[in-house]
Amino acid sequence: MSELVWLVIALPLAGAVTLHFAGRLLKEPAAGWLASGAIGASFVVALLAAIPFLRGDDHGSTTLLWEWMPAVGANLEILWDPLSALMSLVVTGVGTLIHLFAIGYMHGDERFGRFFTYLNLFAASMLTLVLAGNFAMLFLGWELVGLCSYLLIGFWFTRPRPPGAAVKAFVVNRIGDFGFMVGLMLVFTSFGTLSFAGVFSSEIGTGLATTIGLLFLLGAAGKSAQIPLYVWLPDAMEGPTPVSALIHAATMVTAGVYLIARSAPIYEASPMAQMVVATVGALTALWAATIALAQDDIKRVLAYSTISQLGYMFMAVGATAYVAGIFHLMTHAFFKALLFLGAGAVIHAMGHAQDMRGMGGLLRRMPVTAVTMGIATLAMAGIPPLAGFWSKDEILSSLFARGGWYSILWVLGLITALLTAFYMTRQWVLVFLGAPRWGEEASPHDGPRVMTVPLIVLAVLTVVGGLVNTPIRTTLESFLEPVYEGLSVQHPAEGLLSYLILAAVTVLAGLAGIAAAYLAYERDPDLGAGFETRRLWGLWREGYRVDDIYGAAIATPGRRIAEVTAFSVDEGVIDRAVNGVGRLVRRTGAGVRRIQTGQVRNYAAFLMVGAIVAIVWLVAGVL
Repeated sequence: MSELVWLVIALPLAGAVTLHFAGRLLKEPAAGWLASGAIGASFVVALLAAIPFLRGDDHGSTTLLWEWMPAVGANLEILWDPLSALMSLVVTGVGTLIHLFAIGYMHGDERFGRFFTYLNLFAASMLTLVLAGNFAMLFLGWELVGLCSYLLIGFWFTRPRPPGAAVKAFVVNRIGDFGFMVGLMLVFTSFGTLSFAGVFSSEIGTGLATTIGLLFLLGAAGKSAQIPLYVWLPDAMEGPTPVSALIHAATMVTAGVYLIARSAPIYEASPMAQMVVATVGALTALWAATIALAQDDIKRVLAYSTISQLGYMFMAVGATAYVAGIFHLMTHAFFKALLFLGAGAVIHAMGHAQDMRGMGGLLRRMPVTAVTMGIATLAMAGIPPLAGFWSKDEILSSLFARGGWYSILWVLGLITALLTAFYMTRQWVLVFLGAPRWGEEASPHDGPRVMTVPLIVLAVLTVVGGLVNTPIRTTLESFLEPVYEGLSVQHPAEGLLSYLILAAVTVLAGLAGIAAAYLAYERDPDLGAGFETRRLWGLWREGYRVDDIYGAAIATPGRRIAEVTAFSVDEGVIDRAVNGVGRLVRRTGAGVRRIQTGQVRNYAAFLMVGAIVAIVWLVAGVL
């Protein structure tokens, strides 16, 4: 079946091409079902092709599709191993559910078919990235994902804010991509190839590994929204909610984590690069969690929570706990997609209102949405036996087991876990409990089945998904073992007592956050209102004003330099030079035109003079 893995990319790509050319001929739901069927079929192919890995019969293979640049090891080739298989299953499985939900959510949109064209293209681009057999093809998928995010974030381009958000995402990602490109150039000049097999099997010095690893981190920080390049992700909420779910749960933002996990042999040679990756992740996790505490927009809470949870993944892969990082990537895809789709259902029911201060009391009106989002909230808070508990606990336990500097990161991760439980509980309480804060004319209710069934399926995955990797059953670790064979992979703390103590501390942090939020926003709302009058809360609400700082330090000076360049250098120097050349040519032409009299005798005279000059020149040269 591995020889047919190319269909995993080809099916959603074919769906995108078909919808692009024939989308206008299909009625509204048909385009959505076609796109959903394409990515659903891709999931089936990936699942069948992954069965040998589950049985332990195969450790991976590379399939050549087309010779692109064979001299530099940059062919179009698919690497099918347990890591790419798991990523493909997450992208196509969660992506299928998001596609289905979007059929109901985007009902009535005048560009319904075009939306699903972009969704299919986005999925195909991400699958190109994770199935790439070399860095060149990975970079191709990397850039296609960036293009698709621009198209989807700015999909509602007639509204005032989406176009700016799309441009912001595109520009910020280009900054990270510059670092990634320089890293790829260094890889090629050092190893003479961009092939994974060629690079990872070569000897690499510590200094070179550190340089390449940090350059790759810059690229990963852009795609996965880590400090200092995280500012694009909250604004990406301007796109339709299914887009938010796809970007934040299953596709684009996980690309940076995947890049570092795939490049493990490079980071193996550089403890410094590992430490920097883990530190950036820890700082990002805590930073974004504090901002999420004070957000009132239901989607922005989830946006900052995504940034924070990606920080957990970076902590894990930076500490060489690659299995833990990929495990959290998988479980996060389940409960974060559920949270975003649930938020989309609420927004859809509330007439596209997103401010949680105007919600409340929706538990009775939207029971399916409330219960499923409640499950996802508990999972993200790290409450057992839900999926988020197992993956988050494995990350924190691995950090603690490594010791040294990583013990400090464990403390930061624990504080982040408490804050996560607080802001997620705050969100659920403000939306579903208390007295309704919406007008009598509103009649919110759960969406149609095409919207509720994906929520239920994701809720089931959130409940059972973490059981694939527990201290008793390490299925995922065994599954990924061939990928990291021969590398120093960090495991959780050994011993039942150590595990129980660390797990208890993590769970207590989550319970403390839940209890504090419930007390402040349900039992004693005045307490929560008191929090929100503090100056620090206002700073959190404004995201520490980082956008303002970037604007003052980068955007405004850049705009002024552009204006000076445009009106002084461009008009004063370049335009004058170009116009001067034009005037010179015009005047020369006007002068030469005078000798074009149309009289043959004049032309004969010129010819004779020219001949005499030529003869004199030749004679002078001979003498």
